[in-house]
Amino acid sequence: MFEIIGPVMVGPSSSHTAGALRIGQIARQLLGTEPGYAAFQLFGSFAETYQGHGTDLALIAGVLGMTTDDDDVRRADAIAVERGLEYQFTKGSGGQYHPNTVAIHLSGGDRTVRLVASSLGGGKAEVQELEGLPLRFSAEIPTLVLYHQDQAGFLAKVSQLLDSSGYNIARLALERWRRGGDAITVCEVDGHLKSDICEVMRSSIPGLKELRVLQAES
Repeated sequence: MFEIIGPVMVGPSSSHTAGALRIGQIARQLLGTEPGYAAFQLFGSFAETYQGHGTDLALIAGVLGMTTDDDDVRRADAIAVERGLEYQFTKGSGGQYHPNTVAIHLSGGDRTVRLVASSLGGGKAEVQELEGLPLRFSAEIPTLVLYHQDQAGFLAKVSQLLDSSGYNIARLALERWRRGGDAITVCEVDGHLKSDICEVMRSSIPGLKELRVLQAES
């Protein structure tokens, strides 16, 4: 049924509102703290219609942590001012992306996140790039994003810990800037991720620097 009607959301288009809000939520979850600055570079249809379709409000609402059924989505720009979030929108060019795509640079505290993501329709979203690396994931199911040192045995340790804790790995992908350098692994699992598994991973996986958990929100 969700595939047909999508989530309850202010229109006129789920691609331009619900999907955009979900992209903002993913960026916020990756940042892991309250954002103070957000830059949105819009591509394709997003760039042409974002004000009329409310894509700008949906993206701001997402990075502020709102859900699709939140009545305050309509005034997300005003709430951003109240919460001290500075933001800007620019139009990008290039035909390599899906028509409804946005590049987000989000920062807060000492952290920054850069991602490129597309709205696929029906409220669905897909990350195309993370920190410039070609990592693709939807975060529709619980997703671990691990920032780590590229070293032998890392994926084996991740798989071993998840398996011994009863999680089924649906998808595992690693990208790195160079051999032995910094890397990012995305791991999608079936079932709700409990906080204790994250603590176990942080304390027992050599080379793990940061860990973020992405869980779908309404």
